[in-house]
Amino acid sequence: MAPESPKLESIDQLERNASYTGEFTRDRIDSDFLHWGEGSVYLNSEQITFTGKLAPGPAYRLYLAPEFVETEAAFKQLKPQMVEIGPVDTFDNFILNIPQGVDLTKFDTVTVWCESFSQFITSARYR
Repeated sequence: MAPESPKLESIDQLERNASYTGEFTRDRIDSDFLHWGEGSVYLNSEQITFTGKLAPGPAYRLYLAPEFVETEAAFKQLKPQMVEIGPVDTFDNFILNIPQGVDLTKFDTVTVWCESFSQFITSARYR
């Protein structure tokens, strides 16, 4: 059973303090009716916050990529240059802590990836 999603009230402050923002949309090249996300992503030096919805699935992970990614092939090619932020355990709204030492200026895209099936879910360019 998935944990409860954070309430919008609890993430409002994080959104207001965001250094960067981006949008997950359903129209990414490798998104489809089973693998998609839509909503807003907010980043500051400590956390990444998402308000919206993701298609449910197992073993989702959030990554930062050094360039825009919207296909499985591009994800696999760039994965060695990415940094994994952590697991995405909820499908509407999430807050993830950014590991210490991660410099957001070295990346420009947030990507949701399904580890179980090597499946691209969605992405958002934030810079």
